[in-house]
Amino acid sequence: MPERPFRALMVQGTGSDVGKSMLAAGLCRAYTNRGLKVRPFKPQNMSNNAAVTPDGGEIGRAQALQARAARVPLSVHMNPVLLKPQSEIGAQVVVQGKVEGNALARDYHALKPTLLPRVLESFAIVGADADLVIVEGAGSPAEVNLRQGDIANMGFADAADVPVVLVGDIDRGGVIASVLGTFELLEPRERALTKGFIINKFRGDVSLFDDGVTILQGRTGTPCFGVVPYFTDAHRLPQEDAMALDYRERGEVGGAIKIAVPRLSRIANFDDLDPLAAEPDVSLVIVDPGTAFPGDADVILIPGSKATLADLKQIRDQGWDTDIVGHHRRGGLVVGLCGGYQILGATVADPDGTEGPAGDAPGLGLLNVETVIGGDKALVERSGREIASGAAITGYEMHMGDTTGPDTARPWLELAGGRPEGAISADGRVFASYLHGVFAADGFRRRFLQGLGSTSNGTAHAALVERTLDDLAAHLEANLDLEALLSVAT
Repeated sequence: MPERPFRALMVQGTGSDVGKSMLAAGLCRAYTNRGLKVRPFKPQNMSNNAAVTPDGGEIGRAQALQARAARVPLSVHMNPVLLKPQSEIGAQVVVQGKVEGNALARDYHALKPTLLPRVLESFAIVGADADLVIVEGAGSPAEVNLRQGDIANMGFADAADVPVVLVGDIDRGGVIASVLGTFELLEPRERALTKGFIINKFRGDVSLFDDGVTILQGRTGTPCFGVVPYFTDAHRLPQEDAMALDYRERGEVGGAIKIAVPRLSRIANFDDLDPLAAEPDVSLVIVDPGTAFPGDADVILIPGSKATLADLKQIRDQGWDTDIVGHHRRGGLVVGLCGGYQILGATVADPDGTEGPAGDAPGLGLLNVETVIGGDKALVERSGREIASGAAITGYEMHMGDTTGPDTARPWLELAGGRPEGAISADGRVFASYLHGVFAADGFRRRFLQGLGSTSNGTAHAALVERTLDDLAAHLEANLDLEALLSVAT
C-alpha cells in the first residue's frame, strides 16, 4: 500500500465490551490536547445507538463521541459500515451513512468483501486532513470462524497496513488467557501488525499485576503500553452498547423523581436517557424483562426502537402494556421518543416489512395517532422550542415512517421554521416526539423536571461530558505510555 500522509493506530480487543470505544475516545482527546489533528475511524460497527451527521447520514454513537473528543465535526466516513440489528439473525445495512437494505447474517458475510473498497475509501477521506487516525476494531480478531472477508479487525488492518494494539479487560477475569489466546489465534502477518497490548479496567493496586505483565510480555514478545485503572466516570459518557444500561442505574439512585424505562429488545438511541440519568433529582430505573414497572414511578419513558412492531409485541408479552396504561390511569406521565411515540398510538403498520415481517398491530392507545412505517429514512438535525414553555431544544430525527392523527394537532414541540412536531394527549399526560436528544437541552430538561417537583438547579450536561472527556484523557496520560503508542503508529 502507498505511504499514507497520516499516521494510524488500531485499537482491537480480546472481546466485546473490553473498553475499546472508551479508550479510543480518550486517545482522541489526549492526542488532540497535545496539538495533533486527530480523527476517529471504525470500519464496521454493529449498534442501534447511532448519531446523525451534518450531511444527513448516520454513524455509530461511539464514533460520534470520539469525534467530539477530537473536537471535529461528524462525518459518515468515520464509520463507513454500520449494522443495525432488527432481529436475531438480520440487520439493516448502512454504508457511508445511507441505508443500502437489510441482510441476514449469512448473507452479510458474503457481502463483506464487496464493502472493503468503500471502507478503504472512507479511511483515506478521514485521514486526508489528519495527523493521526485512531481506528477502533469490533468484537475480537480471534473469531477465526468470521475471518474470511473480515473488514472489522485484522482484515482491515492488513488491507490498510495499520498497526494494532490489543486491549484486554481484567475486570471480567481471565485476562492473561484472553490476551495469550488471541495472540495464539492470529496469523503470522497479523501478529506482526500487533505491536503490543493494554490491560484495561483494573481495580485496586496496579502493582499486583506486575508479574502478569511480565508473563504476557514474555509469551507474546510485545510490550505492555500500560495497565489502565477502572475509569469510574465512564457512565457519564454516551455509550453504544445496550449493556451500558446496566450502569445507568448507579449509586446516584435515590433522587426524588423516578423515571422508569423498559429494556426493549431492539432499544435504539438510548443515550436519550443520559441527561436525565445525570440529574441528582432523578432515579432512572431500567425495567428488565420479567419485572413489573415500579408502582411509584413518576414517569414512564418508552425509548426508541429499531423494530417497533417486535418491541410492541415484547411489551404485551411482558404484561408491560397493563403497567403502562395503569400508570397513566393513576395520573402518571408517559413520554414516548421515536419508536416509543409510535408504540403509544392507536395502530402501528409496517406494510412493506421495512423493520421485519410485514404486519400491523394495535398500539397502546394512549395517543390518538396512527403510524405507517416505510419510505425514506429521516436523518436530519433539528432545533426549535417546546411550545408550552418556549424552552429551546435541539436534537435529530432518525426514523422511517409517518405518524398522523388528531393528537398531532396538539404538538409538543415547534421546530425551526414553525413546523409542529410530536403530539400531546387530550388529558395532557402523554407526550411524544420523533426528536432524539431533546432532553440534552438543559433549560428544557430543567423545566420538565421542575414540573415533576424538582428543586435542583440541574446539571449542565454538555459541560459534564466535556469535563469527563478531559478527565478520561488525563487518566490515560497517567497510566499509558502515550509516546510509545504514538511511536508505533504508522
